[in-house]
Amino acid sequence: MCEDDHGIGRRALFVTGAAAALTLGSVSFPSEAADAAADHETRTVRGTLPTGSPDFVYLPVEVPDGVREIKVAYTYEKPSVPAGTVGNALDIGIFDQRGTELGGKGFRGWSGGARTEFFIRADDATPGYIPGPVREGTWYIALGPYTVAPQGLPYEVTITLTYGEPGAAVKPKYPPTRAKGRGRAWYRGDCHLHSWYSDGRRTPAEIAALAREAGLDFINTSEHNTHAAHAHWADEAGDDLLILLGEEVTTRNGHVVALGTDPGTFIDWRYRARDNRFGKYAREIRRSGGLVVPAHPHATCIGCNWKFGFGEADVVEVWNGPYGPDDEVSLADWDGMLVASVREGRGWIPAMGNSDAHRHPDPVGTPQTVVLADDLTRESIQEGLKAGRSYIAESKSVSLDFTAYGPKGEHAGIGGRLKVDRDDPVTVRLEVTGAPRCTARFVTDQGVLHTSPVLPVSGSGTVEWRTTAQYAAYVRAELRHEAAVAPLPGALAAFTNPIFLGR
Repeated sequence: MCEDDHGIGRRALFVTGAAAALTLGSVSFPSEAADAAADHETRTVRGTLPTGSPDFVYLPVEVPDGVREIKVAYTYEKPSVPAGTVGNALDIGIFDQRGTELGGKGFRGWSGGARTEFFIRADDATPGYIPGPVREGTWYIALGPYTVAPQGLPYEVTITLTYGEPGAAVKPKYPPTRAKGRGRAWYRGDCHLHSWYSDGRRTPAEIAALAREAGLDFINTSEHNTHAAHAHWADEAGDDLLILLGEEVTTRNGHVVALGTDPGTFIDWRYRARDNRFGKYAREIRRSGGLVVPAHPHATCIGCNWKFGFGEADVVEVWNGPYGPDDEVSLADWDGMLVASVREGRGWIPAMGNSDAHRHPDPVGTPQTVVLADDLTRESIQEGLKAGRSYIAESKSVSLDFTAYGPKGEHAGIGGRLKVDRDDPVTVRLEVTGAPRCTARFVTDQGVLHTSPVLPVSGSGTVEWRTTAQYAAYVRAELRHEAAVAPLPGALAAFTNPIFLGR
């Protein structure tokens, strides 16, 4: 074993794309020929990162020829800090000899702060990392000082190279893009889930079983900053469950779900809003067949609040996990965007809801997005989501039918437009099942204009309201549980995307 202290004097600042990063002095290993008696070599590096460190610190590792496996382990100190002051949190990942260029091909895995060690070899890798040959060249261990205490962040990284013949490379197998389906129908899905391939604790098999139990027809994989899970879901798909592939692109200025990308697609996350890079990677998501879905835009965790704007969004995740205050703010913010779209005569951004489930007892499918699609395929589900033909429900128990009718029998459903003159009478009808003791509300560009009596304990009922396009540019429905404290609204049981009124 060899030890090295990476002090201040051995650091060098360089720029990758628009983001500043810190590169430490390189770690070298003897070639296989130089030390044929050893089947492995280990180096340990220690250092301290100060407050104000760049988002990413790269530790170059000179990997010689003949390496079978690279293994990395790390630790860091977590000193006590005063109340209200952030402590130390250090993420980790790795890039291979192809380099660390933004959007480049060198990415080989990321585990954030979920693991203290990982390995990569041709035939296998730690969850979150991409198996494949360990080729000769300069590899880069990527450290992400997420937060740094006032005392600094002392760290220790241990790298072990094992020599020998590489194992047989693994050919990835991906789930199909089509399930049996029921033709044009309402399909239930949860598109924000985490397994042990990032910071979740469930296996793909466990998640798939929970998805079926929750009455879901489709799910989307969304591991933090890695596509490593894509090749591990094929066995969980079936005629009854469509599995879409994606990523939760977890930047320092908010998270975005890449929903339904092509297998093996990696979307880079190493930028902030001030770098003006998000548009490029949003377009990359779409080029790869996916939808751009800003996640939990008003979440309160560090780096979770969405700061990139919504100009590139296809859909926005308004409801994330069990309904809470941040979801209420997201819902109000989204409603304000609907008003702006009407005022400015431009397209609108539909809403969706997902569980963001990580581990027990996080429920899969709470909430779930129910989308009207032509079939249970990737393209049809994405088309329905992007068109806003969907509503969000807290569970499989809740079902809605929401329609607006004009004076001549014309009608429009969720996400549609009822083309009537400004003064034509419009009847809005909501049919509900599975929502006992809930209250229905009709929300327009003016706000809440109609509230129903409490639904019976059976949970079923029909609510009607009459209006005109002049009075309401759009109407959307909310189902609310009884409020615990008046006059606050109760938590959502369900809500719909809008129906627009007028020509």
